[in-house]
Amino acid sequence: QVQLVESGGGLVQPGGSLRLSCAASGIFFSSYHWGWYRQAPGKQRELVATITSGGSTNYADSVKGRFTISRDNAKNTVYLRMNSLKPEDTAVYYCIRQHNGAPFGSWGQGTQVTVSS
Repeated sequence: QVQLVESGGGLVQPGGSLRLSCAASGIFFSSYHWGWYRQAPGKQRELVATITSGGSTNYADSVKGRFTISRDNAKNTVYLRMNSLKPEDTAVYYCIRQHNGAPFGSWGQGTQVTVSS
C-alpha cells in the first residue's frame, strides 16, 4: 500500500523560507518521477515543481528561482525548499508521483503553508 506523508509546513513571514518533505512508502521510490503541487483556498490544484527519476527538474514560472525540488532515494523522500516566500504561496502543498506529465496514484494529506506578517 502506497503511503505519502508530507511535512514541514507552517506559518512564515514574507521573505522567509521553509523546507517541505514527502516521505513515501510501499513503492520502489527511485524509479518514479515526482511532483509537488499546491492548492490555495478557492483555487484549483496547480503544479509547482517536478523531478525525474534521473534528477532533472522543472518549475512553474511563479516559483522559478525561489523554490528547489530535490530527492533522496536512500530515504525515499522528496523535498521542496522554498525561499523568498510570498503571501501568494499560501496553500496546502502535496507531493505525488508523476507519470506522462500527470499526477499518478493517491494524494497524501498535504502540509499547510501560510505566508503572512
